[in-house]
Amino acid sequence: MLIQIIGVGKLKEKYLIDGIAEYAKRLKPYLKFEIIEVADEKAPDSLSDAEVLQVKAREGERILAQIKGEAHVIALAIDGKLWSSEELARELDQLGTYGTSHVVFVIGGSHGLSAEVIRRSQQRMSFGRITLPHQLMRLVLTEQVYRAVKINRGEPYHK
Repeated sequence: MLIQIIGVGKLKEKYLIDGIAEYAKRLKPYLKFEIIEVADEKAPDSLSDAEVLQVKAREGERILAQIKGEAHVIALAIDGKLWSSEELARELDQLGTYGTSHVVFVIGGSHGLSAEVIRRSQQRMSFGRITLPHQLMRLVLTEQVYRAVKINRGEPYHK
């Protein structure tokens, strides 16, 4: 199985890079795992609604250019479905068994995802109504993918 996380912007914080690298290393025996970074759109802090849509559209084009046609896309969105760790594990197991062996999670930039990316996704997933920095979300998601793998294998880790 190939699991990819597409995220907007380049990680700069060492603790996030190190954390993701640790979980990616742990995932290596079980599946192919990749993180793809796409450039964020440079913009001032205060934008009009129209400018926000333009930023999301440009970032969305970069995201969509990285998604292969056969991929099952799960967009992270605050209004997405709340999944427990066990539900994520079941979903990945079902996709791998009956759906596709290529799953892409998409994390938008600071303004979120474009409508085009949302339309391309088959599912929307939420980690709750709280707002997390999109860079931190990469680490949290990577850990949850690892947890899901361990749950599906019946191996110790998940408590």
